[in-house]
Amino acid sequence: MATIEVERQILPILGSPNQGARFYNPELPSSEPFVPGHRTCAGCGPSIQYRMTSKASGDNTILVGPTGCMYVANSSYLCTPYNVPWAHTQIGSAGSFTAGVAAAYEAMIRKGKWKGKFPNIICEAGDGSASDIGLASISGALYRNHDCLIICYDNEQYANTGIQASSRTPYGGMTTFSPPGPLVPEGKKLFPKDLARMMAAGHPHCYVATASVGYPIDLMNKVRKGLNHKGAAYLMVYTPCQKGFVYETPRSIDLGRLVVECGLYPIWEWNPEKRAFDYSFRPQSMRPVSEYLKLQGRFGHLHAEHIATLQKFANEQWRMMGVQLPEALIHAADAKNLVNMAAAAEAEAVAQTL
Repeated sequence: MATIEVERQILPILGSPNQGARFYNPELPSSEPFVPGHRTCAGCGPSIQYRMTSKASGDNTILVGPTGCMYVANSSYLCTPYNVPWAHTQIGSAGSFTAGVAAAYEAMIRKGKWKGKFPNIICEAGDGSASDIGLASISGALYRNHDCLIICYDNEQYANTGIQASSRTPYGGMTTFSPPGPLVPEGKKLFPKDLARMMAAGHPHCYVATASVGYPIDLMNKVRKGLNHKGAAYLMVYTPCQKGFVYETPRSIDLGRLVVECGLYPIWEWNPEKRAFDYSFRPQSMRPVSEYLKLQGRFGHLHAEHIATLQKFANEQWRMMGVQLPEALIHAADAKNLVNMAAAAEAEAVAQTL
């Protein structure tokens, strides 16, 4: 029996005259693979990302969801927001399960057992799965170059089980595993694992990129670039969590922009053909980290020296991307020029009113 060639989908890149602008794009598809009615929290960043991602990939898509907050909130008995096939897998086997789906479809198409184009296969893993428990499984899928897109929706914590610290939790972030106290006033002492850069360095044949829900057209275009890439692709997306970050519900997109504007979440692409990073994405503004921190209760305990430490970290991120620092950001890296955030008790009191 003759082998049938696997036909892949090629998704067009959405036009955007300004990558940082907020406007309606008429090129957006009308289909909604991820529909309203799910049980995520109000303002949920991962659910915003889910909708953007599935809308970009289209109806011929298969979604894989390892255990995490988006699995629990979206798979209640007889209730699902998915208009496309979706499968749950264990938190540590996101990569192996997704690779198996891709390999199975390739085999079925070549044997004539599946008619039509190869589906867009997307794994949506939280940072607990992608950065910690399932890291080896995902690395294996990327290394073997299975034709799939693996996304880390990065809410910087284990949100499903009560807001514990993950390796993506930022320095100074307060969680149940990193509470501030007399001996450790900053809370989380370690800086986050540079997960996307690890993936690019360890799997240079893959398309790798970072994105944020604050820039939807950029995010959706990177989803399509990852799916159009023949082989494995990896995308890490900033997805704020209202419950863990403690902020006003309508501010999810604002935080998604501020985290990029203050340099704490660099936006870039890894080009596997040129074997080089593309740092051409530039936010419209550059802001001090304090403007981002002050909107979130999880940072309400920080002292001036902790804020200065975060500013120094952000400044190094800008320098890494070849951006010249304005004097205001250099000034903000000195603790003498800063003031303490609100006390943790005050931040908690405000959080109860939101």
